[in-house]
Order: sequence, then structure tokens, then C-alpha cells
Amino acid sequence: MPNRRTFLQTLSSVPFLGGLFGPSAAAAAAGRDIFKELGVRPFINAAGTYTVLTASLMPPEVIAAIGEAAKQFVNINELQEAVGKRLAALIGCEAAMVTSGAAAALTVGTAACLTGKNPELIKRVPDLTGMKTEVIIQKSHRYGYDHAVRNCGVKFVEVETAEELERAAGERAAMMLFFNDAEPKGKIDAAQFIALGKKHGIPTFNDAAADVPPTGHLAKYTRMGFDLVTFSGGKGLRGPQSCGLLLGRRDLIEAARLNCSPNSDSVGRGLKVNKEEMVGMLVAIELYLKRDAEAEWKEWERRAKTLAESVAGVKAVTATTHVPPIANHVPHLKLAWEKGALKLSADDVRKQLRAGNPSIEIVPGSSPPASSAAPEEISFVVWQLQPGEAEVVARRIREIFQAA
Repeated sequence: MPNRRTFLQTLSSVPFLGGLFGPSAAAAAAGRDIFKELGVRPFINAAGTYTVLTASLMPPEVIAAIGEAAKQFVNINELQEAVGKRLAALIGCEAAMVTSGAAAALTVGTAACLTGKNPELIKRVPDLTGMKTEVIIQKSHRYGYDHAVRNCGVKFVEVETAEELERAAGERAAMMLFFNDAEPKGKIDAAQFIALGKKHGIPTFNDAAADVPPTGHLAKYTRMGFDLVTFSGGKGLRGPQSCGLLLGRRDLIEAARLNCSPNSDSVGRGLKVNKEEMVGMLVAIELYLKRDAEAEWKEWERRAKTLAESVAGVKAVTATTHVPPIANHVPHLKLAWEKGALKLSADDVRKQLRAGNPSIEIVPGSSPPASSAAPEEISFVVWQLQPGEAEVVARRIREIFQAA
């Protein structure tokens, strides 16, 4: 009968099994084109940080940190606390936690305002019997992420003016929600919203998911006085796309953690963040705060100019660059042309760019109805382009418009 040494020698002589015990398996995995195997086609991202387009790409340092974290076991609660303390110190806020996206931060942050650290209330959500049940929001701030808040069983109370908010700020109000990008649309600005929350003792929550850059926004809203603020981790911050940040008051962050994984009987149990994501998010923030923002901005402007110049010879096309005032505050390029000026619609351009080699995605949209007098328009957001890709996109744009 073979001894243990003979048995292991036999195993290592088998090519497949031997690979499991050596570096060859890792090397083989690193050389695989998984997307090609699956028939999923990558593309050049000239659209921006849309979730459906997998947002941003992580820097090598973040990927390396994730790889290192995957090699060891740690206590997830200890890690969340340690990462939270480091993030709070880096950003300059009272407390912080990593969530499974900004939408998850909305859920566990709302739950924190409802339950505090009361274990019985935490188990009860979304059954709010005997608890506060309302979240106050400006009518102009209703948006596509309401569900992340309503998951907790609350009802939205819509207001338009400060006077209406004062009347709504009763004993049933658990939280006041502010959508940062919608501030210009509302009649109550951020400063007044905060002041009204403090006056009535109601926590204020600012959803600023897509609102970095600029860098200063990371600390701006908690310093203004919002009790909770969330940012997406996988957009401008370039952390794991499955991550978000929840920043704010220490007591509310502690309550949010109790309403989240790994706590079994909680509304956020399924909103799991593992060690790799926490470490990756921390390294992403470290890198983001150290980057040369001025040089980065100049490069984005150069890319937008490169794309604009690609259609300079097409008289029917007008190219304009703009920067949104709040969310996605980066250079955007818009190309517009009157209907009939070219045998080309906005949908045609999108389809040709997507079908080409390489495939290129631009800002989603559609052509205006045939009966409309509105011009055809397409838009590009350049900050997710990788080195050399602006020139590739410019060449494809020029080919498409010249052919038309």
C-alpha cells in the first residue's frame, strides 16, 4: 500500500490535479478571455458611469488589494468597523461604512432612522406598527430610487414649500430625503432643508450617488449638516461597482450596520459586502484623494475636443461641450444636426457605433419622433475612455458622418 508521500507524488504527476497545487492554474485563469468564452462583447465606454454599462474600471491598485484580501479570513464586523474609521478620517466625517451600492445605503440608512439601535425594532422592519412611518421628500425630488427607501415599509410625504414641510414634520416623520441632483428643481435648497430637519429633530439624508467629482463633494454635505449622505462606490470613485459609501452621524451609522449583513434578522441581510469589497473601496478612496484632479480634468477636456474635431468638416453638425452643474460633473460632448440635413438619425449613429469593431457605447437615448421639429442629437461622456480610445471613437464618428 502506498504511503502518504507516494500518494502526493502520484497526484502531482497528473496534469490537471497537479495544476491545482501549483501556479499553473492561476496562470491559466489569468490568460482566459472569459467574456469571449461567454459570448459577451466588451465595448469602449463613451457613455459614462451607467450601472447597466458596468460603471467605471477599477485602478490596478484596487484590483491588487482585492486579490490580497481574498487570500485570508477576517471577522467581517471588525473589518467593517476598521475600514469605516479609516474612511471617516480620510473623508473628514463623523462615521462611515461600506454598503453594497448607494441604493443599499438608502435602505439601511432609512432603517437606521426608523429603528436606531433597538434590536426589537430592527427585527420588525418593514412592519412599522408602533413606529414612525413617514419620509418627507420634495415632490421634485421623487426619482427612480424611491424603492430603496420604501423597502423599509415607509410612506413618502411629498411637499413643495418650506411651509408644507413644517406642517408635515409631525411625530410620524422618521426621515427627510434630499436628492442632491434635483436641488435646482426644488423650492427648498440644501441649507434650508438641513435647518428644517434640525429644527424638528428629523434626520436628513442626502443621496449624492453620482456627485463626485469634484473631490470636495465627498466631505461637503456632511459638513453642511446632513445627518446621512451616500455616494456610489463604482462611479467617479472607481471602487467596486457593487459598493457604496454611507457617511454621517456615528449613532446612525452604527444603527445602519445593525440593520445590515451579517446581522441575520434585518432588512439589509441580503445587502452583503465582503472583505474584498471593503478593502477595495478603502484603497479606491485613498487613490481618489491623492490623484491630480487638475491634470485629470485637462485630459478629459482634450478627449472632448478630439471628438468634436472629428466632425469639424461636416457642416451640418454642431458640436457643443457642457458640464452638468451637480451630478456627473465632467465634460459632455453633444453633436446635433437638423432632420433632413443628413441621411442619418441619432439611433442610426448609436447602432453603427455599437455594431462596429470595436463596439462603442455612447449616452443612451433615441431619435425624436418624425413629427417633431427637434434636432437629432447624440452625446458622449469622455471620462471613462481609456488611453488611446478617444482617437478610436473620433475616427469612427468621422467615418459614420462622412458616409452620411
